[in-house]
Amino acid sequence: MTDSLHDYAQSNGVKFFLFNFTDLFGHQRAKLVPASAAADMQESGAGFAGFASWLDMTPAHPDMFVMPDPSSVIQLPWKPEVAWVAGDPWMDGAPVAQAPRNVLKSLREKAGGKQLMTGVEPEFHLINADGSDISDPRDTQEKPCYDQSALLRRFDVISEICSTMEGLGWGPYQNDHEDANGQFEINWDYGECLQTADRLAFFKFMVKEIAARHELRATFMPKPFGHITGNGCHVHISMMEGGAQLFADDNDPEGMGLSQDCYHFIGGLMAHAQGLAAITNPTVNSYKRLNAPVTASGATWSPNTVSYGGNNRTHMIRIPDAGRIEFRLADGAANPYLLMAGILAAGLDGIETQADPGKRLDIDMYSEAHKARGVKKLPLNLLDALRAFKKDRVLGAAMGAEFTEAYLKLKHANWTDYTRHLTDWERQQTLDC
Repeated sequence: MTDSLHDYAQSNGVKFFLFNFTDLFGHQRAKLVPASAAADMQESGAGFAGFASWLDMTPAHPDMFVMPDPSSVIQLPWKPEVAWVAGDPWMDGAPVAQAPRNVLKSLREKAGGKQLMTGVEPEFHLINADGSDISDPRDTQEKPCYDQSALLRRFDVISEICSTMEGLGWGPYQNDHEDANGQFEINWDYGECLQTADRLAFFKFMVKEIAARHELRATFMPKPFGHITGNGCHVHISMMEGGAQLFADDNDPEGMGLSQDCYHFIGGLMAHAQGLAAITNPTVNSYKRLNAPVTASGATWSPNTVSYGGNNRTHMIRIPDAGRIEFRLADGAANPYLLMAGILAAGLDGIETQADPGKRLDIDMYSEAHKARGVKKLPLNLLDALRAFKKDRVLGAAMGAEFTEAYLKLKHANWTDYTRHLTDWERQQTLDC
């Protein structure tokens, strides 16, 4: 960790910094700043025109200055003369309230002494250059999960990503071939939610860069291929306060090792799940993963109901171990900062209101959902999710009025653009009607 980008550059042989911020659609934006200018730019920020990215601004807005957070700096192992540093957009002397990293930082402040601790499971496909198919023509098993041979055929790419993460001190601990052909996942140590968001943002950038070095393409698209499992981004959640675990309780009457605060947090996630989906599943394509028919492997591995269970992967929330939960709703398109912010907003409201999640459901929600009465369904499409988010005034207020208004405006425009697109399915179904 460093306080001075100038000193960091001197000590590490860095010649350039990528002053980075993430916009509302999850796109990473950056300026390449020479190390010789880093000291001045750290004080004044790098100037951007907000309208030129996916922020709700116009060309009439003044300059937006991205203030780098030196604690987030990461030297690119594959291009060590360059370092990446996450930043916070400011305008007119104040943080830009709609900017995703600022939204998360604001919610962390509202949490007081409570610290959200998270680990993520970002899935991705390695595909060919034009995106038409997976990159390994031999990866054809009906149930390809953990396929040793397919994993080793992509050893050069996966091992380089993992070794890079080891060098960064992230503590990667396993790599596997996932449930879809051509799909992989790499897990690393959990941390405080802002650190996890920064690392997830960098991870997506890094995976794509390293894949390209091997003449491959990596995608985190939620459902890149209709017949196989899509890309989730499951989040493992716990909470600390004053060095103590808030979610663990050996005396849990349910025998799951969870505290009442944890059950209330689950209750908050469930109470806000339909609106939260607009954040955790932010694209038109996201709902082709959530509401997909059975895939070639026999299961989609994505939730379709607002439910929780024990160590049961058919629910939106799984309890894999004492003191933590797994939130399985989010997908690979989720904005890393808004993902953490949405979870924190919903969970804190659950703790504050002592939300009751109800009894856990120890059934297979894929085949036995009809046995569970009163269980809410997740949205069928992005428009339904946006409408639910707009109606959820508590979630919107927690994430900030400026952010909520901007996000809804841009995402509704995105949905409208999609509806203007003529598909082959429509032509096949109605050309001769």
